Amino acid sequence: MSGKDVIRDPSHAGSWYTASKPQLHSQLEGWLDSVKTPVACIGSQSEGQTVTTLPVEGARVIIAPHAGYSYSGPAAAWAYKSWDVSKAKRVFLLGPSHHHYLSKAALSRCTHYGTPLGNLLVDRETTAELHQSGHFEWMSQSVDEDEHSLEMHLPYIYKMLSNHFGDKPSNFPLLVPIMIGNTSPTTERALGKLLAPYLADPSTAFVISSDFAHWGTRFRYTFYRPSPGSEGQMLNASAKPRDRAIHESIKEVDFDCIDACESASHEQWLDVLEDTGNTVCGRHPIGVMMSAVEAVRETRGDVGQDVGRFRFVRYERSSEVKRVSDSSVSYASAFAVI
Repeated sequence: MSGKDVIRDPSHAGSWYTASKPQLHSQLEGWLDSVKTPVACIGSQSEGQTVTTLPVEGARVIIAPHAGYSYSGPAAAWAYKSWDVSKAKRVFLLGPSHHHYLSKAALSRCTHYGTPLGNLLVDRETTAELHQSGHFEWMSQSVDEDEHSLEMHLPYIYKMLSNHFGDKPSNFPLLVPIMIGNTSPTTERALGKLLAPYLADPSTAFVISSDFAHWGTRFRYTFYRPSPGSEGQMLNASAKPRDRAIHESIKEVDFDCIDACESASHEQWLDVLEDTGNTVCGRHPIGVMMSAVEAVRETRGDVGQDVGRFRFVRYERSSEVKRVSDSSVSYASAFAVI
């Protein structure tokens, strides 16, 4: 490597996931191998549909979680097993910013993103092109390395690319990492339009990083519906719900969001988040991608068709909440065919 190379350190290796190359390879391989066909779609928009062949042809876009691998690694495998990178020359990775505040989006100055498996080469030409639009800022290397929402996908991306393109990273598609901030609906639509031409390109694949509900007092989110479809309320620390289990309410609200995401309507996605307040940490990256899908559908005249419509194939939680003092994080995996 030249002296100008700037490698993003895999700063969460050894804590959020193993830093051991052989162990990480074995874990990812095991989780991917555990995903068997037929795969049943789980959202109301796709209920009854099954996937019989993996990867799904044309499924260039996936949503997958980004928690520690002991929690979300198995769930993420369902998205990655569906992911079609057969024509990929470039991979966009969109994740939320957990620590650094920004109201639009940020790009990396790094030339490589490190993983215990090997380094991924950043597409500097595309990042420079995006920055010229005026909708992106540069993030510092420290901000870059502090954020886990991007990093937790790097080993999976490396693994999937090596499975298809061989063991030489120089043969891999280039990586375009983008940190999405606390974006307004207008900004999400603007970013979506900017990314639409890349999304329409058959040689570009996308990974959207998001967990779903973060429930509990430590997350300041205790939304509860006493019965299906009823008006919800925030529970105080001393509340003892007797109508139904809290985890059943959490699942219902998560599936409201899953169904909105499967609707292919950015507006419906925004509406359900406002109605429930659900703490989907990747709500903005998902919103940007849904806006990009809408822009592609409009350009192609595919409005009303299934182009870009997400299909969810896995839903898990870190635990089942029974008391207000409990907490859980939800993980969901989906793919979209473009």
